[in-house]
Amino acid sequence: MTTITSTRVRVGPRRRLVVKGRHVKGMTVIGVALVSCYLLLAIFGPMFTVDPLQRTGDPLAGPSAAHWFGTDHLGRDLFSRVAAGARVSVLVAVISVGIGLVFALPLGVCAGYFAGRWPDELIMRVFEAIQTVPLFVFAMVVLGITGVSSFHLGPIEVSAAGKIILLIAIAATPYFARVARAATLAEIQEDYISALRLLGVSRRRVIMDELMVNVLPPVIVQSCLWMAVAVFAEGALGFLGVGVQPPTPTLGGVIADATRYMMAGAWWYCVMPGLVLLVATVGFGLLGDGANDLLDRGER
Repeated sequence: MTTITSTRVRVGPRRRLVVKGRHVKGMTVIGVALVSCYLLLAIFGPMFTVDPLQRTGDPLAGPSAAHWFGTDHLGRDLFSRVAAGARVSVLVAVISVGIGLVFALPLGVCAGYFAGRWPDELIMRVFEAIQTVPLFVFAMVVLGITGVSSFHLGPIEVSAAGKIILLIAIAATPYFARVARAATLAEIQEDYISALRLLGVSRRRVIMDELMVNVLPPVIVQSCLWMAVAVFAEGALGFLGVGVQPPTPTLGGVIADATRYMMAGAWWYCVMPGLVLLVATVGFGLLGDGANDLLDRGER
């Protein structure tokens, strides 16, 4: 009898998104452009603007060469406040989606690999219970109990921004896990999985070295769509006054302040941060749809 030994077996294909210029839709290009503009504002805007807490002009001054987005009711530069708020939104979105992926991807793959058995039942029932509670209801309940300021979870201090990040991450995790499970169920039907099992490759290596890599593209697509949800959720919670608290500027907080001055003719106060929030939400949504189209085309 011949014993087959191997320190590392590479049998499975690697799923890739192959982007060809003629296949990229116009709406995807628009999505990339919108996300790029938003990220440039969020990353570099605060570096080249004045202090968003400093009064640098007259209250409720319209857009001008000195203040591109005008000023707020206290005379603070609105462009600098919007840029700082965009940075908060993108940090909350990226970190929350990243945390959701870290937990959801391995759990979703394990659930798909053990489909129909107790690990699958346990994992998916927990995620279904989380998914039944809408994000905003879940956030309002948790924030109502813990308050909008920082609190201590044992020896760890959780800031207001940290609570928003964790809430969005918990809400996103079931969706990522379901996508990972569905992709795993399709992947384990492939011949290379049977070949790996015949070679005696352990379950851990099949899951970690092959399945985790091959189910990643559809999960990445879902994460792009959830970036839009996370940005909007952070803005909405800030608008309701239960998000990141002042003096830190947020897009939702700026819009909430602006609502009291709309009848005074200060249209820029509400429109400018609203447009930035809209650009981010629509941009990430179009980017996710475009990535989904490219993935479907690549697998066909």
